[in-house]
Amino acid sequence: MVKWLHILPGLFYCPFILYLFGGAYLLWYNIHVFQKWEGIMDKPVIGTVKLDGWAVLAPMAGVSDLAYRVIARRFGASMTIAEMVSAKGLYYKNGKTEDMLKIDPDEHPVALQLFGSDPEIMALGAREMAKAGPDIIDINMGCPMQKVVKNGDGSALMKNIPLAASIVKAMAGAVDIPITVKMRLGWTRDTENCVELARAVEEAGAAAITVHGRTREDFYTGKADWKKIAEVVKAVKIPVIGNGDVVDGPSAKALLEETGCAAVAIGRAAWGNPWVFKEVNAYLENGDIIDPPSWEERLAMAREHLHGLVIEKGENAAVREMRAHASRYFHGLPEAAALRREIMKALTEKEFNETIDRYEEEKHLTEPSKI
Repeated sequence: MVKWLHILPGLFYCPFILYLFGGAYLLWYNIHVFQKWEGIMDKPVIGTVKLDGWAVLAPMAGVSDLAYRVIARRFGASMTIAEMVSAKGLYYKNGKTEDMLKIDPDEHPVALQLFGSDPEIMALGAREMAKAGPDIIDINMGCPMQKVVKNGDGSALMKNIPLAASIVKAMAGAVDIPITVKMRLGWTRDTENCVELARAVEEAGAAAITVHGRTREDFYTGKADWKKIAEVVKAVKIPVIGNGDVVDGPSAKALLEETGCAAVAIGRAAWGNPWVFKEVNAYLENGDIIDPPSWEERLAMAREHLHGLVIEKGENAAVREMRAHASRYFHGLPEAAALRREIMKALTEKEFNETIDRYEEEKHLTEPSKI
């Protein structure tokens, strides 16, 4: 009995020791968890360009044209990136290519994207592109389409890191605005080299990198590999924007937390859904989950999008192009397939709007029912 008496003082101090350990743990948690999230919440800065949010509109051929970029920016995209433009098209003064450089005063900050594989022509293209007034020029090293990669452009550049780096260096030396790069993980899963390419383009003068978490071999199938994106973040000092499988606020936060990226780029999930940027911003800022758009809001946005295309491209081209966009806006509506079939028959803006009018009347969409 006596021999146990010497441990009584220790037992007396146990609660105090536990209190100290508990306090130390809380201090560690605040430093390493809460401060980590606050760091993510810092607004990204690319060169001299400061973004006002964390969700960027990714470049998509046939989607991120001027009309939609203006809409996306208004709904909270922190930056818009235009669909890719051919450097050779600018070099040879192709009129249609030059038309793709139009920028609206209300969409800044905006990046124009260039594709090609000849450093000299890419530098000349960058000079022409800079005259249009973008805040940033992005280089496409991620497009997987055969018509692009067969010429050594797009994601094919990932197979030739020295050439990719020389393109960045030539373009960075040709203009006085930031040059950025959009890449994939690699050409195939067996040849993933995004870390090596990221280091090379950073050294060559790139101000930021966007990484799509898939290879060229994957195209858009399977799950994006965020772990590889995280490896790129750790390998470079410039901002990295993560791309792939971000569809809402929670997925945007998850990517930022798992990778340490400065921002997310949203592509397919933003097609016909500009509300996604508002949703992501609300969730990241306050943890709020906002209501999805109503039927009326979706139909009204389809009308607005078409009108913007008419102003930009003329009625004939606009109505044709809007058919694909409209199917995205109509997703989830009652009898959406029938509405899409009727929209395909529209040849003018007036006919397009009248088709929507009839649909609204038939479905009695007088109340903003949520879908």
